[in-house]
Amino acid sequence: MTQLSNAQARRVALGAQGFNNPRPSGRVDRRHLRKLVEQIGVIQIDSVNVLVRSQELPLFARLGPHPRSLIWEASAAGELFEYWVHVASHAPVALHPLMRWRMDGHHAWKTVDQLEERRPGYLDEVLDRIRVDGPLMAADLDQRVGKKGPWWDWDDGKLALEVLFHQGRVTGVRRQNDFARVYDLTENVIPAEILALPTPSPDEAHKELLVLAARHHGVGTLADLTDYYRLKMSRSRPLMNELVEDGRMLQVEVEGWSTSGYLHPAAKQPRQISARALLSPFDPVVWCRDRAERLFGFHYRIEIYVPEPKRQYGYYVLPFLLGDELVGRIDLKADRKAGQLLVQGSYGEPGINERHVAAELAAELRVMADWLELDGGVVVKPKGDLSKSLAASMA
Repeated sequence: MTQLSNAQARRVALGAQGFNNPRPSGRVDRRHLRKLVEQIGVIQIDSVNVLVRSQELPLFARLGPHPRSLIWEASAAGELFEYWVHVASHAPVALHPLMRWRMDGHHAWKTVDQLEERRPGYLDEVLDRIRVDGPLMAADLDQRVGKKGPWWDWDDGKLALEVLFHQGRVTGVRRQNDFARVYDLTENVIPAEILALPTPSPDEAHKELLVLAARHHGVGTLADLTDYYRLKMSRSRPLMNELVEDGRMLQVEVEGWSTSGYLHPAAKQPRQISARALLSPFDPVVWCRDRAERLFGFHYRIEIYVPEPKRQYGYYVLPFLLGDELVGRIDLKADRKAGQLLVQGSYGEPGINERHVAAELAAELRVMADWLELDGGVVVKPKGDLSKSLAASMA
């Protein structure tokens, strides 16, 4: 069985995610986005906008400054579609056939059955409305009576659109400024040649998704790879055994891991990674928190929903990747009114060269502020063990 040191596994993982490539030196366009999406497979969507929408950060981490309309331009051109791929995500349209088993699956929401009992034929009515009127938002169907309750208190229109979205009969064509999804018929968004592709069996789709997950992760445990496309372990385990037997996956031992890892046969093993990037909390490198801890020794939890007095690091904390290590974390906020990028807190990992890390982080923050057109520059608040060195590097 192949053996990898932890450092080798880390470099394999970062190389698979595109961090062994230098950022483009010229203007970034959809060609760069296509290559990136081929490498990472999924761009997770999140509504939090304290810094920038999360889906823009994986592009910035790998490509640097880029037109912020790239994702929507690619979607409008029929290159990307939105679906429950990892969670709500942008994905290449070539993935559509591999998601059809999920679209055909039984919906778990009890309210769906209640809607069909209460309003038989309503789903078809909504589809007809889109055919006639074109793309629409849930607000265009809003029939709420009374005050809206907590999250997921959906009226019939929103529920119908989400059911149709889950079934693959409609998809998101764009997002409004308030992040509301705009829905259109799938046949108006996904190219006809993709829709005409044969539908693989659920087992074949699962196998292909596991292979893709290994290609994107480079190396991971069965749980890591199963999580990439949100599959189920009970189904993945026997299929992974078949993939190993067929030579489409390599079983490996990784230093410090308590369970076997799996390596994509075509995974590169870079000798060096020269990355410098601020990672979204939902970047594939860190979205599996246990894997991030195994690979990088980096304990990371998002604290958005933690009451402020109980937060350890801050509201929107981004890990800082330097070389092949996660060397710090930084709580960031874009103060758009003042035109400033606020460093609410900055923290280094044990054993780092603090002066070097601070200098590299300062350089990356300047690039980010310019990209976000925050002309007031970067403001470092005196919070965190890295803040003094970072402020000195920004001076």
